[in-house]
Amino acid sequence: MKFEEEYRDVLQNIEFVLVQSYRQHEEMTDWEAEQAVNGLMRTYKAEQRKRKAPHLRLNPLAQEVYDDVRAMCEWRLGRIDLQKSEGEKQASIDLPVEPLSLEEIVACLKRIRKSIQMWHKQGGRRGYYDFVSEFLL
Repeated sequence: MKFEEEYRDVLQNIEFVLVQSYRQHEEMTDWEAEQAVNGLMRTYKAEQRKRKAPHLRLNPLAQEVYDDVRAMCEWRLGRIDLQKSEGEKQASIDLPVEPLSLEEIVACLKRIRKSIQMWHKQGGRRGYYDFVSEFLL
């Protein structure tokens, strides 16, 4: 089975968060998405090696994307419950997912980064967003 098929749900979860960020911030480009994904890969690789998380220098938009995507990754790792806003209330998203390993999350992030780079080359500053948003409502 191809990697994309095996991890389709995880890749879609991460891409959904990225598309949400693009939609909330018209000024966001593929660069911020790639910086956030790179930062997450560095963070999780450090954890794999039992090292301290690196100090990341991200601009405010890339930091926001990093935080949002990290929450999704932490959920996929089985570490947190996702929360969604419902007016004034917070509701936990209680979907059963098989926790992934750090290696699997890093591999998924690498695949997302590869896609960002490829579509950026083909479509310009927001090439990845233009491509992936066609598939996500």
